[in-house]
Amino acid sequence: MTDLTTRNGAPISRLTFGTMQFGGTADEAESQAMYDAARAAGINHFDTAVGYTGGAAETILGKLIKDHRNDIYLATKVGYVGGASRENITKHFDTCRKQLDQDAVDLLYMHRFDDDTPLEETFSTLAELQSTGAIRHIGVSNYAAWQVMKAQAVAQSLGTQIDAIQPMYSLVKRQAEVEIFPMAQDQDITIIPYSPLGGGLLTGKYGKGKTGRLNEDPRYKARYAQDWMHETAEALARLAADHETAPATLAVKWVQSHPAKPLPIISARSVAQLQPSLAAQDFEMPAALYSQITDLSVAPAPATDRLEEG
Repeated sequence: MTDLTTRNGAPISRLTFGTMQFGGTADEAESQAMYDAARAAGINHFDTAVGYTGGAAETILGKLIKDHRNDIYLATKVGYVGGASRENITKHFDTCRKQLDQDAVDLLYMHRFDDDTPLEETFSTLAELQSTGAIRHIGVSNYAAWQVMKAQAVAQSLGTQIDAIQPMYSLVKRQAEVEIFPMAQDQDITIIPYSPLGGGLLTGKYGKGKTGRLNEDPRYKARYAQDWMHETAEALARLAADHETAPATLAVKWVQSHPAKPLPIISARSVAQLQPSLAAQDFEMPAALYSQITDLSVAPAPATDRLEEG
């Protein structure tokens, strides 16, 4: 696995804090409170993107890290819109640096795969940014395993490599286990998965009639629409009650406990909402409990679909 460290050489934390809510559902004061809570819990890895909340997420995060930048591992993403051309990467990254008020970041992701731009153009641009010190590490998000391997070959031909991958992964979204996780382990790529709470489904709040993204955003509603996903969330809530903890704590710890050693991204709208995810850092999960939680959900078929081989 790539050795990802802060500028002062500290290893990055086992949890990552995602700032997608900064400047949106979390105002600047609440964003600072969550940032402070994350730092107090030992988190030093913060993730954002050029377009989150119209740029407000980067602007707020930039202010928060300014006085202790060397203690923070800073990751951002470009190319979600507009493709992965040299021009678009450069334009987005210039915006990132302006919004963050930083000359450089530690990790720059391509936010999604672009079928229309040659990988040589994309990764030569990233390699140049790396060679000038504008970025330290290269990442990809929402890439399939075959897309990563094509990109990795190009990156290596340019004298660099993909250091991190950011896939969706949770107890109700386990496709990454099939090919992405084994590929990342083989290629020494750090896995930094997002949505470990399944858009809030695994907090148990929807079973109590509360609202959130699954009610407010059609994309999330469609993503987690299957009945078995809601049944899994209800079963996880019951199991959490048996262990006198929060469902979110179990959900995050389950992701973190995978043998591929993912570094899950946690996020929230408030400190109160964040605390159960932070509690995963100190929660001890024995192998038997990990297996019990795993059995609550539908396991994806293996890549070759040879089910009889287990």
